[in-house]
Amino acid sequence: MELRTLRYFVAVAEELHFGRAAARLHMSQPPLSRAIKRLEAETGAALFERSSAGVALTAVGAVLLEEARALLEQADRAAVRVAAAAGAATVTIGILGDSTDPAAARLADTYRRRHPDVEVRVRDTDLTDPTCGLHAGLVDVALTRGPFDGTGLSVRELRADPVGALLRADDPLARRGSLEPAELADRRWFLFPEGTDPLWQSYWNGDGRREGPVVRTVQECRQAVLWNGTVGMTPVGHEVPEGLAVVPLAGMAPSPVVVAWSEGDVNPLVRSFVRLAIAAYRG
Repeated sequence: MELRTLRYFVAVAEELHFGRAAARLHMSQPPLSRAIKRLEAETGAALFERSSAGVALTAVGAVLLEEARALLEQADRAAVRVAAAAGAATVTIGILGDSTDPAAARLADTYRRRHPDVEVRVRDTDLTDPTCGLHAGLVDVALTRGPFDGTGLSVRELRADPVGALLRADDPLARRGSLEPAELADRRWFLFPEGTDPLWQSYWNGDGRREGPVVRTVQECRQAVLWNGTVGMTPVGHEVPEGLAVVPLAGMAPSPVVVAWSEGDVNPLVRSFVRLAIAAYRG
């Protein structure tokens, strides 16, 4: 069994959908289907049950998934150890806020224990670049939020957080149990600088055209609300300073926490980071 074929299999097994797996692997569906059929011929058993209801793992497929994950992890670990021995084991991680997220802390701890000889460089990014420098080639992998322009990138969602309106605590609307974005249409919102990713800007403006002060960091967002009564959006679970309140916004899609990396990147340190990130955010 080739490692590449096992990676194909794991993608289909995790997505349980050939189309989504092909998109994730940045390939068309027919060659992926052929690769899985060849793998089934090699194993002598069906790995997936295909029906009008969708795709499901067979008992044999479940066993292979467990073994394939272990094999791929060991292959990546071997490549990392060789790179470390050669003095070339370095990875640069871009992080967009959420540095106090327990899942991010779990990921950092697990990655350090898994790769103690790897030099990890962290690039903390402000809100003007949701890719954390990926498009500019400044980082190898990013722990960030969507939505943003994913051209040339691979993106995996780790979690989705509900969002709310960030208001002054003495704002009359702060006592509400929930709000509709339309109820804030006449208010000033904090905005990101011109040239910021349009998808990102639109989402954090509640999918509307807004006016208000330009900000770059989470702290600037909060200060704009405190000092000017500006409003904006923030994940509901985030703690906010005294004097501020968060009211859930109805009808707004959750904010996805994602891991992203350059499309086609075969760096085992990046692959390991992605795999460990998925596990950390599930836990």
